[in-house]
Amino acid sequence: MKKSIFGMLLMMESLFMAFITLVCLYYYYTEGESDWKAFALTTGITFLSGMLLTAYGHTSYGRTQHQLSRGGSFIIVGLTWVVFSFFGMLPFLFYDGLDVDVASAYFETMSGFSTMGATIIPDIEAMPHGILLWRSMMQWMGGLGIVVFSFALLPVKDMKNSTMFIAEMSGLTIHRLQPKIGSTSRRLLLIYIVLTIFCGLLFWLGPMDLFDSLCYALSTVATGGYGTHTASIGYFHSAYIEYVCATFMLISSLNFGIYYYFSIWRGRECLRNEEVKGFLITVVGLVAIFCLLLRFSTFSGDVAVPQTGEGIFRTSLFHVATIISSSGFQAEYFDYVGWGRPFWMPTIVMMIIGGCTVSTAGGMKMMRVLVYLKYALREFRVHLHPRAIISIKFNGRVIGEQHIRRVMSYLVVYVFILIISCGLMTMFMGFELTTSFGAVVSSLGNTGPALGELGPAGNFVPVSAAGKWLLSFLMLIGRLEIFTVLFLFMPKSWRL
Repeated sequence: MKKSIFGMLLMMESLFMAFITLVCLYYYYTEGESDWKAFALTTGITFLSGMLLTAYGHTSYGRTQHQLSRGGSFIIVGLTWVVFSFFGMLPFLFYDGLDVDVASAYFETMSGFSTMGATIIPDIEAMPHGILLWRSMMQWMGGLGIVVFSFALLPVKDMKNSTMFIAEMSGLTIHRLQPKIGSTSRRLLLIYIVLTIFCGLLFWLGPMDLFDSLCYALSTVATGGYGTHTASIGYFHSAYIEYVCATFMLISSLNFGIYYYFSIWRGRECLRNEEVKGFLITVVGLVAIFCLLLRFSTFSGDVAVPQTGEGIFRTSLFHVATIISSSGFQAEYFDYVGWGRPFWMPTIVMMIIGGCTVSTAGGMKMMRVLVYLKYALREFRVHLHPRAIISIKFNGRVIGEQHIRRVMSYLVVYVFILIISCGLMTMFMGFELTTSFGAVVSSLGNTGPALGELGPAGNFVPVSAAGKWLLSFLMLIGRLEIFTVLFLFMPKSWRL
């Protein structure tokens, strides 16, 4: 294995940690916060580990030069997320003001990098600025993708591997964007930064201060869900903030390929994108459904619901945006568990579907859902006309049977993992089936809030250590979309 790749990636992570350390030092001198020690120590450990791996990797590479196999590329991508989360959890363990075990710290970190946004910190406001910013920064890095960041920032030729790129940015066809992966990565990163800056400025124009606007912008564009307040977006009691947040969650849920094409003046490529059209139609339909449910459902007296027409629309829009984008932010009215069972099923469906491919959103992705629908329609037509040869088209192009098999196999493995994980959560970790199902679906979709006691009104503190390790694994599967992670359990793939 090319250990130098991991070394370079760890040194890149240490640079982000060094920035957080500087922020911690500022708040140490202005407000007396002490988390700078945890980040300074973590930065040193991470950078030193990266240097040692890089040096050792270059030495061994000089003796045995070879190209990474396809399986080896997937192994590196999967392990990168595991290793990044291991070093990323160290500040949570080193900081004296946060009493957590290894399982909880790793859960918090994997939840950050995978952009799930579930937390084990009951009182967010009690955390220092460095911890809060690191949580949002992890989500920002994980939203675009750790490997994509490395392709854009690190001048290492051996890392420019298209298989590694595809393993992390599922659904992207490289040659249709840019022959050079480094150029593609840098342009995607630039688009990502511009969206983040614009989102942060709009937040800042509202009731947020500069630090809040930075943290929430990083998490919103990453569709993550981490924030600086326990009540999330609802803390600000601002319709303006909710509309801005919902807008950018939906923008970040769209295929970044359309922004890429617009940036190179080829906007016509976007007009025939079926996935984007299907996603927008789905959002409009779901907003209408939740508007009707909020308007005509009967609620108990202690459940908070909007009373005005504008409030119902805003709450419905935010709810759809935060769930289908897998962000998990909470608005002023967001207790869908307390609203009643009619709200559960469409919410779970949104968790499963998610956003578009090549976006920061999680879930199964709209492209796969559309292919499933087209496949079902084709089978129905074949039953009516057995001798007919009917192909499936997507964006005006015929989808090959190999690609269809790949999409269908994803569904089979997804359902299998869902059933097994629900069984483990229910039988061995003490949760009822509804709570277990919600937690597993939320983790696989990188959404955040689940059902039952793990719903929007609670957090993941009650989950046992074993449950946190299981859910962390499911987050990784959800972020890298199953097959990249499964390569880690195939011995032949380790022959890099």
